[in-house]
Amino acid sequence: MKISSQLRPAPSPQEGVMVDSLSSLFDKPVHRRGTNCAKWDEAEEDVLPLWVADMDFETAPCIVEALRRRVEHGVFGYTLVPETFYERIIWWNRHRHGWDIRREWIQYTSGVVPAISAIIKALCQPDDGVLTFTPAYNCFFSSIRNNRCRLVNFPLTWSPTDERCTIDFEALERIIILERPHLFLLCNPHNPSGRVWTADELSRIAHLCRQHNVIVLVDEIHCEFVHPGLGRPFLPFAPIAQEVGCQWVVANAPNKAFNTAGLQISYIVCPDEDFRRRIDRAINDNEVCDVNVFSFLALQAAYTTEGEEWLRQLIAYIYDGYHRFRQAMKTAFPQMPIAHLEGTYLAWLDVSSFSADTQSLAQNLLQEQRLWVNPGDLYGTTGFLRVNLATQHARLDEAANRLIEGLL
Repeated sequence: MKISSQLRPAPSPQEGVMVDSLSSLFDKPVHRRGTNCAKWDEAEEDVLPLWVADMDFETAPCIVEALRRRVEHGVFGYTLVPETFYERIIWWNRHRHGWDIRREWIQYTSGVVPAISAIIKALCQPDDGVLTFTPAYNCFFSSIRNNRCRLVNFPLTWSPTDERCTIDFEALERIIILERPHLFLLCNPHNPSGRVWTADELSRIAHLCRQHNVIVLVDEIHCEFVHPGLGRPFLPFAPIAQEVGCQWVVANAPNKAFNTAGLQISYIVCPDEDFRRRIDRAINDNEVCDVNVFSFLALQAAYTTEGEEWLRQLIAYIYDGYHRFRQAMKTAFPQMPIAHLEGTYLAWLDVSSFSADTQSLAQNLLQEQRLWVNPGDLYGTTGFLRVNLATQHARLDEAANRLIEGLL
């Protein structure tokens, strides 16, 4: 659709005004209780919730302004997604990640989880195997199960000494040969381990999946979060897969990077025309074919140079918070393995030396320390806790204190 002449469109990538400093904005306490916030309103009054993966920061000012202008219009009827939505996705991925996406490859839906479910429904038959690394984002399990597919778990190799997860590729090939999965659901950056997969790892995955005729579905929603000190960028899977000849589909959204999950938008990128036709049918069958009037406007405002500058400062703030949290935990427990946070804003703590039952440990932390974190069991791996670091530093310091007290 053409945006009404009464509404000023969000600025183009060339028009964005740089933000001088937003550190004070990220330090500003945001009171989310009483706003129907899942993260805070499901928790009792004195609980500090660091469980669900959204951020306690106000979104980028350019997004707020774009939505304010739309609210002032005052009419919120049925809507169409404009061509500028696709243009911004293409520009952002080329500018940020060096990936050229064709317009016809892009489809939209209401979120990455609905996108994943629709893709599995479209490309798999009941009882088909769907492979994923464990630990895994818990909604992967339900998306596979709800589409009556067979979950094929492949455990990553955890090294407490190196404090990172790696892939045993010989074992991976054995399980692919044994289980014959039809689709591989890959997360990059990986939730919850914090890995950002290397070019070599992605290439080996692509070669294995091409060799064994496995489609790769990649969730790249955390792609904007890469530690500035990592020394290498996030690499989209698609260009690597294209070169190898591996079949692929990507699901992504601005929702993690810009804290806009409640606006419900995502996009699917798929070069295969037949796959796209089947995915479109599944999106319609699942009734997730419509998005709200604010969702695409938020994406368009986010995917600008102004949004990028806000994101740059957000990333610096989050990883500074990670180092504060890590130092506090290591000072109290020098031998505790904590995964090096290459990407995402989710700390992955090995607490197996404190308790063999991390579900009970997490419950005790909630009841006694009033700290809500998630046990690794939720992600298919016991012995770990996942902590959401995307909050104000003062809250993060308090969370570290409560966690330390609960583990003593």
